Amino acid sequence: MVYGIVLNESDTIRSGLLADTGRLPGSRGVMMDQWEEISEEEEEEEQQLSDQSVLPTGSQDQLEDEEKPTQAQEVNSGDEWDTDLETDNATNEKQCLSCAELYLQACWWTGSVPVSSFRRHLGEASLNLNHYGVGPLGAKALAIVLQNDIVVTNLELEDNGLGAEGARYMVEMLQTNISIQSLNLSNNQLHLEGAHIISKMLLDNYYIKSLKLSGNDFDDSAVKYFADALKGDYVVKELDLSHNRFCNTGGEHLGHMLATNVGIEVLNLSWNHLRMGGAVALSAGLKVNSTLKQLQLSWNGFGHIEAESLGQALKQNSTLVLLDLSSNSIDDQAATLLCQGLAANDTLRVLKLSHNPLTNIGALTLLKTITNNMKSAVEEIDISTVFVCEAFVELLEKARQGRPALDVRHSAMSSVTRNSSALQIFQKFLEERNESILDFFQALDKEGTTKVSTAAFRKAVKAANIPLDQRQLEWLIRMFDKKCTATIIYSQFAELS
Repeated sequence: MVYGIVLNESDTIRSGLLADTGRLPGSRGVMMDQWEEISEEEEEEEQQLSDQSVLPTGSQDQLEDEEKPTQAQEVNSGDEWDTDLETDNATNEKQCLSCAELYLQACWWTGSVPVSSFRRHLGEASLNLNHYGVGPLGAKALAIVLQNDIVVTNLELEDNGLGAEGARYMVEMLQTNISIQSLNLSNNQLHLEGAHIISKMLLDNYYIKSLKLSGNDFDDSAVKYFADALKGDYVVKELDLSHNRFCNTGGEHLGHMLATNVGIEVLNLSWNHLRMGGAVALSAGLKVNSTLKQLQLSWNGFGHIEAESLGQALKQNSTLVLLDLSSNSIDDQAATLLCQGLAANDTLRVLKLSHNPLTNIGALTLLKTITNNMKSAVEEIDISTVFVCEAFVELLEKARQGRPALDVRHSAMSSVTRNSSALQIFQKFLEERNESILDFFQALDKEGTTKVSTAAFRKAVKAANIPLDQRQLEWLIRMFDKKCTATIIYSQFAELS
């Protein structure tokens, strides 16, 4: 049978990692009290088995009957772990070999299946074990190896079925590990118990700067643990709590946390149920927050009330540079309410609003607001699912003259695209003839009145064989004669020359 150690609920985490597993060989000179002597042939066989992710088997009696390691082996093992990692490549390889052996032994002792990827990436700063089915016992084996590791800075453990038990082993490991700065525990079925365990770690955290906890079925009670732990925190810079079940109360907890937190710069709350009172409370926290730079709120059901509260927050907030409101319920009216904040904000650079029930009207309102705010820092707007009209395209082209870096992703019917290109075609044709738009109109204005009838302009364009179809020509005339007076005052277009 597979030989492993199972903790009782009353056991502490440290006893789970160290006392219950014995004292592992190869761990800085400390040997397991009852570890068997492994011959060279057995070592090779164990290596092959681990490469195939097959657990060593044997009864507990058989393990106890095997001989203890010799004193020489203990000394050699200790020397192996005490070597300096920085000396040379040979020493580094020796250290990695020791770590690999320790991992195999930890897997054997806990009854977990070794993950081949762990051994392949030994010595690398980023350890990616996403989607390997590590499980709680596998997490325990990893914790044994990583508790004194000084190489790994990014640990990826997404979708491994760790549960609260596995999270407990990771948290215990982090009490002694000082190198890991980024931890991904997304999609691990942590639930409320796991949230409680991790929040305790955050209360005494000095090293974890990035924490990803997406998709762990956290509810409003769970988020309270995180909010309470992070209220005065300054270490965590990136927090991902997307794909959970936060509602109104959860939004209130997060809002209170944002009001006092002085560390988080990136916060992902996408795919939750934050709306109404919860969203209003979150916006209130954003209003006075002084560190948050990126806030992702897609797929939360934001509408009029939520957009208005965000608009009020943007009036006062001076640090946010990215706001993602994709896939919500923001229509033209909600966009107008959001624009109350955009009209005064001078720090936001990226605004994402795709997959909302916006129309060309809302798109125009957004663009006009940003254009009229001379202090606006907006460089990117994503309304890629909104079909705009010629007036929007025209306003965008005008806005880009003063803001060349402005990028607005939008959609347009082929006819709109074709019509909006009419001015460019007209200008290009005249440039090939070494003429300007002003020259073209002056040639038609025999009396020097700075006015030309639309009929005369239409006739002259056709006579010159300018490659514009009828729709493009009519659109160009409407652009030149916005008040529909049948007269073009061409002096106003002198800057186009």
